[in-house]
Amino acid sequence: MIQTGLLSVTFRQLSPLEIIQLVAQAGLQAIEWGGDIHVPHGDVNRAKEVKGWTESEGIAIASYGSYYRVGCTNKEGLTFDQVLESAVALQAPAIRVWAGDQGSDISDDAWWDKVITDAAGIADLAQEAGITVDFEYHGNTLTDTRETTVRLLEGIGHPNIRCNWQPSVALTIEQRQQDLRAVLPWLANVHVFQWEPGVRKPLADGLEEWRDYVSIVREAPGHRYAMLEFVSDNDPQQFLADAVVLKQLITDSLSN
Repeated sequence: MIQTGLLSVTFRQLSPLEIIQLVAQAGLQAIEWGGDIHVPHGDVNRAKEVKGWTESEGIAIASYGSYYRVGCTNKEGLTFDQVLESAVALQAPAIRVWAGDQGSDISDDAWWDKVITDAAGIADLAQEAGITVDFEYHGNTLTDTRETTVRLLEGIGHPNIRCNWQPSVALTIEQRQQDLRAVLPWLANVHVFQWEPGVRKPLADGLEEWRDYVSIVREAPGHRYAMLEFVSDNDPQQFLADAVVLKQLITDSLSN
């Protein structure tokens, strides 16, 4: 099953209540709350507060979008314990993390070992709380190519580790489809946006492209969210328009 949502980092300039109102207006089903501004890491009271606001509008919490860098000494002394505390208070089913802080092209075996070891450890901790750990699929980390992403996930080999997916802007549509298929065995949530290099576009401009992506996502068993992330000009009205397209994409995919 695929449900719709929004990553709160899309609107860092808005308050949690304003984001909840927008998501409700758009008719989307879930929010991933970010750990940088809206639900700060380790602020358990804030997490409980945002949880209450979200659920009172009938909106699900898809994930906790942390900025924990696996295998690294994190900025401002951030620990996974702080991240996990917030995720538990938020009652998020998943925690989004980053596969280190450097690209796979400059990472040696020792670095890979550090990331893999830390990933297995935090996966154990999160599993005890009933929460999955989902890697960000992103440049300048060990998930910056399909080959290195598979190497990382297979190297960790933990049942509580998954991976999100988003299209890499620099690649062709066919290459992006290959990336998506490569991570299907571990697929968590999908981040939905339509970008050209340096330019954010309306989601409607990528309608056919995203129909193909959603069709591929349907091949993976289980439940996940397709969530809008960033919109043209950071414009709430553009978000509402993109949400219409996203809902149509998901509905159409059920009949294909």
